[in-house]
Parts: sequence; C-alpha cells; structure tokens
Amino acid sequence: MSNPLAAAVGAVALENPLMNASGTFGSGKEYADFIDLRELGAVVGKSVTPRPTRGNPPPRLVETAAGMLNAIGLQNEGVDYFLRELLPELRARARVVVANVAGRSEDDYAEVTRRLSGANLDALEINISCPNVKCGGMAFGTDASAAARLTARLRAETPLPLWVKLSPNVTDLAAIARAVEQAGADALVVANTFLGMAIDIEKRRPLLANVTGGLSGAAIHPLALRCVWQVAGAVKCPVIGCGGVTGIREVIGFLLAGATAVQIGMSHFSEPAIIRRLTGELRAWCEAHQTTVREIVGGAREKLQIKN
Repeated sequence: MSNPLAAAVGAVALENPLMNASGTFGSGKEYADFIDLRELGAVVGKSVTPRPTRGNPPPRLVETAAGMLNAIGLQNEGVDYFLRELLPELRARARVVVANVAGRSEDDYAEVTRRLSGANLDALEINISCPNVKCGGMAFGTDASAAARLTARLRAETPLPLWVKLSPNVTDLAAIARAVEQAGADALVVANTFLGMAIDIEKRRPLLANVTGGLSGAAIHPLALRCVWQVAGAVKCPVIGCGGVTGIREVIGFLLAGATAVQIGMSHFSEPAIIRRLTGELRAWCEAHQTTVREIVGGAREKLQIKN
C-alpha cells in the first residue's frame, strides 16, 4: 500500500510533509532524546554563516500572550563547524537534511552556498528574511530586485535545490515570490517571523536589547496562512508553509491553501515531539477522509475554482 503521507518539494521526496523550522530545532541532536529524527519529513538546520556569529546581546527572548518574540541574530558556529561537526551526525540520523544559509552580504551567502554545494545535503534553504540582523537577512527579502539578484547568484553557485525563505514584512509578497522564482528558486518557504516588539512598562524601555524581534507562535498563523495563499497563487514552484502551527488544523490548512509541505517552529519548545503527534493525526485524518497528502494540496483553491 502506498504511503498516504508521501510528499515532495520539487525533486526532494519526503516520507511526510512535516519538518522543523530553522532556528527552532538547534542542530537536531538536542531533540534526539525526544524523537527519532527519521520521523521528520526533513530536518532543517540552524542558519549557517561563513564564520562564527555571536548573535545579538541579551535579552533576546520575550514571551507574548500568544507567542514569542526572538532577536537571536543568527548565532552559530560557522560553516566549517557545520560541515565538520553537525552535518555528519544529522546525515546519520535524518532521512532528508536541509542546510539554512545566511549572511551579512551577497558574498557571505555565496561563500556558504559554495562550501555547502559539495556536501551531502538534499537542499539549501536561503534565509533572506531574518528580521533580527542589521545587515543581510531581511534587507534582501524586502526588495524584489535584491532578492532576485541574490537568488540568481546562488543559483549559479550550486546544483542543489534552493528553497528561498521569504519575509512577510513586505507590502507585496507575491511580487517578491515571483521575482525569486524567476531567478531560479526551486521552492519558497512562507514565511519567516513577523516584526514586533514589547515594552517593560515599569522600566519604560523595550524588553529586547535589539528593541524589535520576530514574532512566532499561534498568534501569527492566520497571517502566515494568508501569505501562503497569496504566494501559492502567484508562483508555479512548491511552497512550504510555516507559522503558528500548534495542531493538525493548521497543518491541513496550509496544505489546502497550496503548500506542499509544512514547517513547525515555536511549538517544539513546549512539545519537543510535536511532529510525531502531528504525523499520527495527519495519517488518521487522511484515512478518515480517504485521501492523501498529495490530494489535499491546493484543495481550498479548487473549491473556489482558483488556478495559478
């Protein structure tokens, strides 16, 4: 019997459509006591930069009423450490491994992409949407021309599939999605966190040292779902939905809106094995509705007879 949860992001085949969002799963080994990484459709690594990055000063995390603000600032040990220490262990534990590429300049992105191009990876996720760094990150993701230029340069650096992670902090997400697709992206991750802030009313100052940070959690799901709907209607390449997933309803909602796979982020902090639960619930839902993941994708668009 065929696997009803089988999914794909372009040429990358997945046993199920669920994966972690970059930056919320560490290197993956931190969760090995809670879940077998082979249970994830794919494991997406934390952002990798050319050299070690300390990130932003603390405080860097603030809980909100229905989510969390973070301003970590792409803290990581650099591409050498990733290739030497992290990738071999991930490769031994996970079915599909995706590295997340970040930097402060086009040259940074190109260097990391080039270094990872010959590694044993299934895809590269290009982070042009981090709202917590002064240079790079969202600076590329909020302008269609800059996003397309960077994507085209990285496309020339590697034969690996490029998944470009978009920022929702823009006025016309569909235009940026189309520009990135035309420049060579194989898939789009929609979306990163929403820019926000919090203030300590007693000290009368921002709670984050960075002042602003990225909002994640249940509060952003309706916004992220709208982003997926808009992007899926604007491009032909696969879309990976991300934002505010706490249960099976959000997973299926992303798929029905046009996503072919779904990333889970902040929920890992409160439920480390959430993907195990959601995989079981997704299988049960498919069986109850006599359908498969592939058949679900875009179903809400079909109901309205909307075509790309």
